[in-house]
Amino acid sequence: MSLDLDDPRPPYQQVAAKLRAAILTGKLAPGERLPTQVELSKTYGVARMTIQQALRILRDDGLIATRQGSGMFVRQRTTRPIALRPHIEQGFKSPQVRIDFSGYTAETLNGILTEPLDQIRNGSLSPESIRLRLLLPDLGASLALPIAVDRDATQSQLARERMAAISDRHVGLIQAAVEELVGLDLVPDAKVAVRLYESAPLFKVYIINDAETFFGYYPVMRHDVTLDRKSVAIYDPMGKDAVMFHYSDDGDPDSTSTQFLTQTRNWFNSIWDSIAQPLP
Repeated sequence: MSLDLDDPRPPYQQVAAKLRAAILTGKLAPGERLPTQVELSKTYGVARMTIQQALRILRDDGLIATRQGSGMFVRQRTTRPIALRPHIEQGFKSPQVRIDFSGYTAETLNGILTEPLDQIRNGSLSPESIRLRLLLPDLGASLALPIAVDRDATQSQLARERMAAISDRHVGLIQAAVEELVGLDLVPDAKVAVRLYESAPLFKVYIINDAETFFGYYPVMRHDVTLDRKSVAIYDPMGKDAVMFHYSDDGDPDSTSTQFLTQTRNWFNSIWDSIAQPLP
């Protein structure tokens, strides 16, 4: 199971590709538990951090899921197309890159951006400009989600603060990565803009170079999280479980796909330009 030394891809991408192939061909069946990170590290002869990067790719692609205290498992819905990551990576081949995102935390987007930004650092990609707009909920407001199952106001606030910390971490990583490219003179013009609005998103949206969009509803799940050192049951929007639908400008202005893209873009801009406020 050792990796191919002649393969130009980084080790974590090779590991992800091998595990992806095992899942899609049924060698790792839906519901089956993956080997531990230590076991995978020994199997492929790589560092544990490399395994963590590979698993993050598979998790972002919706192929595996984490069960708290039990490990990583192959997801049941492995037959649906996994298309978001390659489309965003393809979008970075354009001279002017523009990605708009609306959702809760930008966690998935942060994971997906790792590969194209790495390619810019090593010279494989050289866009002239990058524009990222992140439209996120103001988790300081009293939103419908996340919320404590028993509707306790204090616990619900702590649940929102927990999600805000996750959001801040991933937004910060995105901003730092893009700013680094500018500082290294690898991209002449790059900017990440973030705005907040006081509404709980019920769906997530990606718009890539104004030419295609991915749309998916947030399933609301009940699960236990630790808040103020206590286990609390909350209702939580689960972004990694959102089934994404793809629409693009197919050249026909009257087609459903083109109209969906147009209306999604109009919706995003209407919120961005009206009730959304810049991140403090």
